[in-house]
Amino acid sequence: MNAPLSTVLHPALAATRAQGDEFVAVRRDIHQHPELAYEEFRTSDLVAERLQGWGYEVTRGLGGTGLVAQLKRGNGNQRLGLRADMDALPILEDTGLPWASTSAGRMHACGHDGHTAMLLAAAQHLAAVGRFSGTLNLIFQPAEEGHGGAKAMMDDGLFTRFPCDAVFAMHNMPGQPQGKLLLREGATMASSDGLTITLSGKGTHGAMPHFGVDPVVAGASVVLGLQSIVARNVDPKAMAVISVGAFQAGETHNVIPGKAVLKLSVRALDREVRATLRRRIEELVDAQARAFGVSWQMETVTGYPVLVNTPAETEFARQVAEELVGAERVERQTEPLSGSEDFAFMLEDVPGSYLFIGNGDGPSDGHGACMVHNPGYDFNDANIPVGAAYWVLLTERFLAA
Repeated sequence: MNAPLSTVLHPALAATRAQGDEFVAVRRDIHQHPELAYEEFRTSDLVAERLQGWGYEVTRGLGGTGLVAQLKRGNGNQRLGLRADMDALPILEDTGLPWASTSAGRMHACGHDGHTAMLLAAAQHLAAVGRFSGTLNLIFQPAEEGHGGAKAMMDDGLFTRFPCDAVFAMHNMPGQPQGKLLLREGATMASSDGLTITLSGKGTHGAMPHFGVDPVVAGASVVLGLQSIVARNVDPKAMAVISVGAFQAGETHNVIPGKAVLKLSVRALDREVRATLRRRIEELVDAQARAFGVSWQMETVTGYPVLVNTPAETEFARQVAEELVGAERVERQTEPLSGSEDFAFMLEDVPGSYLFIGNGDGPSDGHGACMVHNPGYDFNDANIPVGAAYWVLLTERFLAA
């Protein structure tokens, strides 16, 4: 059982709790006005206006709607990056909350509204009374949800224009006690690739199959064969997933179609395993296609790489977490996740760590216990002061005056 937060609050948490109502209102305002990938114009305007008012130098237009807010203080040479994502999802909200989405078919179903509010709350505190010496770069990123906004910002010169010695990010985690902090060194989130396999045969009347070449049977054999790759070509101790999300062929009951299309999601927690999966999928599809006399094509949507947290930065992040909420509220080496996150691109260029904050684990947490990407999800507002305090403390420790 997880212990409650100490009755003797860390000063950073006490300070951000005093800001709570203001940034709950900000979070709910963003929630009411969700914007999809690369359309975060209103959100970006809101963020930029506040940051400029607090004295940050704001640079906009990285990755389209992304921005970086920089604050320099003292003569320290260290440079820190903190990242929050801003985009929503194409999901119809079903929470019934007073601050529910006002845009039909769009909602903040992953908590990016909360991530933005946490970093804004930290930014206000750090600008007003933050004790640090060095350069703070606050990265507000668009298009995390499958559109690679992190890579787009990097392609626009994120780390050449705003060099960072380390970069950190945080995501809420439903099913974990509110405010608990979970960290992990090493591979933490899986790579994600999308494959579209097209099998081409020869259509014919369903009553005369011998006049055609059936891609449906070939596709069915491919689906079954794919399951053997993880079972027989990947070390049982390694994580790998091959999921067939779509099998599309034909339109009626008495016609064998000329084409079948399979759509796959492929995930791994190791770069070599990722390469093995791709190689074995191609070999298996080719063999099955030749066996059934069909031709094949494969299109690949290369997604996010494996997210790998670097050791020194993760240990530093753990120490900050334990100082803030106590060791009993910190999981030092949590289990890896098969989900994906484009912060992985940033960690390929800059050392750093990606951590999680519990969003709620029971009925008393209301919508906080609902899983992300669900029409009933809502970010737990009690996490805004905790997440903000974490960023404040991490900044002051990393950029020690």
